[in-house]
Amino acid sequence: MATHNDTLDIAVLPGDGIGREVAAACIELLAATENVAEGPKLRLTTHNAGAQYYLESGDALPKSTIDACRSADAILFGAMGWPDVRLPDGTEIIPQLDLRMEFDLYAGIRPIRWFPGLPQILSDDRSRQTDLVLVREQTEGLFYARGTGTVIEDREALDTMRITREGTARVSEYAFRLAKRRKDRRGSARVTCVDKANVFSSMAFFRKVFDEVAASHTAVTSDHAYVDAMALTLVKAPWTVDVIVTENMFGDILSDLIAGLVGGMGMAPSADIGDNHALFQPAHGTAPDIAGQGKANPCAMFLSGAMMLDWLADKYEDQRLELRARLIERAIEAAFAAGNVPIELKGGSGCAEMTRATIAAMPEAIRAVA
Repeated sequence: MATHNDTLDIAVLPGDGIGREVAAACIELLAATENVAEGPKLRLTTHNAGAQYYLESGDALPKSTIDACRSADAILFGAMGWPDVRLPDGTEIIPQLDLRMEFDLYAGIRPIRWFPGLPQILSDDRSRQTDLVLVREQTEGLFYARGTGTVIEDREALDTMRITREGTARVSEYAFRLAKRRKDRRGSARVTCVDKANVFSSMAFFRKVFDEVAASHTAVTSDHAYVDAMALTLVKAPWTVDVIVTENMFGDILSDLIAGLVGGMGMAPSADIGDNHALFQPAHGTAPDIAGQGKANPCAMFLSGAMMLDWLADKYEDQRLELRARLIERAIEAAFAAGNVPIELKGGSGCAEMTRATIAAMPEAIRAVA
């Protein structure tokens, strides 16, 4: 078992645009949880990275920031990138992908859950039962070709998809362990392998390795779905889905789709998990169109902070941190129930208003989860 002192070090990378706004809001919220719940202190230290820092320094991800992330107990990430800021080769500034590779953060976790106060996007009332997690392999797949694709004589372009036994097995293992943890709350557990095994040999291999892992997890049901069929299921009957595991590019696409089930990217938290490090961030981007206007929805960032607390609770076997995670979730629900709805969801609450409302709900929330 890993151990911690009375203080945990969190490397905070706010980044660009609304990333800076929601990161500041999350820092305020995490501090508020310490005022009402026991447990270790979080020492949150801000570090430079991102497109706007690149304009200032010529370095989008300084070595000092990487070193700070490596020594931290966890990484809390805002959002990075800016449309007009490009590297010399014309590509965007994407430090989050560099950190994934640097720390081998192979499992991208994208939970989506409907709760009262959120818009009901689908007409079927059963959509209110939506509670699913997408687990995305993040170190290979089609993204493996990033920076290595070839263009031949301006007439064709080639990118390579890479699927390995090790990469598929470890992300599948993570998905099954996650499903087991969710089983107590849901009463059942199922992991669905999402692929295109009927067309690509790489995907058939992905499915083969998944099935081998599934054979050692008999307490969890497993099945398969082609990615196009799963896209249909997610917009017709998402309440039937538990945990899905998929290749990098397919996961990238489906993770935005499932965010739409609860109103948008402002309600979509995420975690990038490796064996030794983890990064937590809202799934949305930097939103240049609203940056600096106070309109950002901080809830995805708040929920990502809750995921960080859950991960730290598992790492250090400290139930007090898990209680804080539930506290954040319940406070968000209470804020919505009290009529505080983000501007993104057609309400009138901006970033500051949602932050105040969520913090104000802490006393009520702590009574519910304690």
